[in-house]
Order: sequence, then structure tokens, then C-alpha cells
Amino acid sequence: MRLILLGAPGAGKGTQANFIKEKYNIPQISTGDMLRAAIKAGSELGLAAKKVMDAGGLVSDDIIIGLVKDRLTQPDCAQGYLFDGFPRTIAQADAMKDSGVAVDYVLEIAVPDESIIERIDGRRCHPGSGRVYHVKFNPPKVEGKDDVTGEDLVQRDDDKAEVVKKRLDVYHSQTEVLLGYYNDWAQSGQAGAPKYRRIEGVGPVEEIRDAAFAALSK
Repeated sequence: MRLILLGAPGAGKGTQANFIKEKYNIPQISTGDMLRAAIKAGSELGLAAKKVMDAGGLVSDDIIIGLVKDRLTQPDCAQGYLFDGFPRTIAQADAMKDSGVAVDYVLEIAVPDESIIERIDGRRCHPGSGRVYHVKFNPPKVEGKDDVTGEDLVQRDDDKAEVVKKRLDVYHSQTEVLLGYYNDWAQSGQAGAPKYRRIEGVGPVEEIRDAAFAALSK
């Protein structure tokens, strides 16, 4: 199972990625993790990436694709792999395609913006323990208080509606074009084209999981 997960920030990709990893026994490929590991290992690509990052720049697609190809040669990728959060742009998708990175499925988790904003804006957490609540979907016993300690719950700055809207704007302007890119490729009939599947990401987590497994089995 060689898979790319697509969807807006807050669509639940991380949660579903965990289910998929366990079912198919495949690793999740994170470009952030790869960058940190390559820099720590002092590899040629890692040193090149560190130089760019230390100067405050963005690591080039060439370096990222080089890291991806290196990562896919590791033994844990023998059964497949899952990309979440990569590629982010058409240029990265083209580079992946041109370098022969095989993809069996592209799975889109579709969630309306208003549902994502409600989902994230309603989160409250207990700083001491990391326990997370939701004002609507998983409220604490006493409003604004942690169930265990009775201490105040807080809303993280990243979870505020205006911040979530900005992240969604970036997604729509930069990454959403990948939905059409992979859909068109899937329908092209070209050799090596992935299958494109779209599931709704609203509802109980288990239902979404079952829909994802069903989509990946046909």
C-alpha cells in the first residue's frame, strides 16, 4: 500500500493515517521528520538542507525529493508507505512523478471549511496534562475546567478561528490544486497512475476509518 493522503488542515488526516499505518503495517513519511533525521545524521542532503534552513530559506524540492527517495529505500518501506502533508505543490508532485516514486492510491478526506473551523476552534486543553476537550463534541464536566484537576482549560493560539481560516486560505490557494492533479492523472489511464478515492471526513471517527479502508480495497 503506497498512499498519499490529501485534505485540508484539520480534516482528520493524522487520525486516519494512524489507522491506515496499523492496518497495512507501513510507515508514515513525514518530510519534517526526514529533514531532522538527515540533519542529525550529517548526510550530504542533511547538510545542504541545514545550510538553507540556517539562512532562513525554504528547502528546495530537489533536496526534499532526494530525502524521500533515500527514505523509501529503508527496510520498513518494503510493504509500502504513507505520505501525509507531502506533496504540497504541483512542482513537488511533478518531481515525485518524474523521479519514479510509486503511488497506488491517493485518498482525499473531504471536510467543509465550516466543519473544520468548528472542530478546531472548539478545542480546549489542560496545559498541565495535555488532556484535550471540545466545547461541543467532548465537553468537560464543568465548563472551562479540567475533569481531573478542576484547573482552567485554555484555547491554544493555533486553534483560534482566525488562525484556522488563514491556514485554510493557504491550503486552498496552494495545495488544493493537487486534488485535480491526481484525479486527472488517475483517469488518464497512463501506466503507473494511482487510483483516486474521495471519502467524507465528517462523522464518527470509526465510520470515517471504515470508509477509508473500503475505498482502499477497491
